Amino acid sequence: MKATWEKIEKNLGVLDVEVDADRVAKALDKAFNKVVKNANVPGFRKGKVPRPIFESRFGVESLYQDAIDILLPEAYGEAVEQTDIFPVDRPEVDIEQFAKGQSFKFKAKVTVKPEVTLGQYKGVEVPAQKAEVSDEELDAELKRLQERHAELVVVEEEPAVNGDIAVIDFEGFVDGEAFEGGKAERHSLELGSNSFIPGFEEQVVGMATGDFKDVEVTFPETYHAENLAGKPAVFKVKLHEIKRKQLPELDDEFAKDVSEFETLAEYKEDLKKQLESRKAEELKGVKENAVVEAAAANAEVEIPQAMIDSEVQNMVRDFDMRLRQQGMNMDMFLSFSGQTQDDLREQMKSDAEKRVLNNLVLEVIAKSENIEVSDEEFEAELVKMAESYRRSAEEIRNILASNGSLDSLKEEIMLRKTIEFLVENSKEVEAPAEEASAE
Repeated sequence: MKATWEKIEKNLGVLDVEVDADRVAKALDKAFNKVVKNANVPGFRKGKVPRPIFESRFGVESLYQDAIDILLPEAYGEAVEQTDIFPVDRPEVDIEQFAKGQSFKFKAKVTVKPEVTLGQYKGVEVPAQKAEVSDEELDAELKRLQERHAELVVVEEEPAVNGDIAVIDFEGFVDGEAFEGGKAERHSLELGSNSFIPGFEEQVVGMATGDFKDVEVTFPETYHAENLAGKPAVFKVKLHEIKRKQLPELDDEFAKDVSEFETLAEYKEDLKKQLESRKAEELKGVKENAVVEAAAANAEVEIPQAMIDSEVQNMVRDFDMRLRQQGMNMDMFLSFSGQTQDDLREQMKSDAEKRVLNNLVLEVIAKSENIEVSDEEFEAELVKMAESYRRSAEEIRNILASNGSLDSLKEEIMLRKTIEFLVENSKEVEAPAEEASAE
């Protein structure tokens, strides 16, 4: 087989391919074996029609499309490998010649991975930051823990305030008519959570146990139910019960209840270390993002739209997977948010383009710096994944191999190593006084 590659634009070129006549003959044989199973010829059972009679009755040309479908994918794959290009989109194929006894000629217009011209990527400046935890941050974490371990107590004599759980009946009306989904009994609503229509919770604040009230609101223009969007509504509300969070005292008993420590002082000391460790990890991520974005900003590359579209598709698929893990699906999310899938894709485009750019730049840096993944590093990653999923490393390897993800994992490790390289070769600089004081 002969294959040549000619670039016609920055990321676009043409593969010119010629496949030997003997391979065309073999493809025609396979095509015949496929279609003869369903061929109806008087005097012969299906699948038993001799080749000469089949071709005489239907013409050899009737096999061409099936033979092309068999031969084209493998020939295209071989041509890509032979010319050492990296397609990022489906090719536009033009069949120039296909006939019995002749070679198979076709041209494929292919969008390929773009060339990257690196700028400065070593010695980029990043702000110096320390993983210090202030007294205010420690107090805020303790407050959050208090909230988590709070008890709900029924309030009898006082009106509802933000933060309370109001147990209510409600029924909604638009133009005097009740609407579907606008009624519930003994519904627990946390006031101030903004989980209801804007303006609803604010009007429940101040109600007392046993009160009735007409709550007047207007549905948002972007509300998912088109028949209600933008319309004024009245909800008839009855408040059955008010529950209020009662925070535990911050004392030694609290420390014993929520940790293995005997005193609050010991617990606070350990909690501060946890917060420092968490902040250090966050700052590590900030620094990694900073060096990658600096390297990407200094590089020159023209990204094909196909790569951005493909990354958007990956992001949509990942988002759908996360929704399913939370008990939702894409249709439910789009209904609740009042969006279409096109809206979601449009929102993701900017991040998708940034991801593609960053990965392209990191790949070229890795190549320039000879950053590779050793067998030991790859095995260590498999062991780490195995521990996380509580399976054996061999099982993880087999799963990845079955869905073709082994190379993707190796690429992911290489990108991580490249980011570590950039961090190690960056320069920490003190933030200007104004920025430091703002922080």
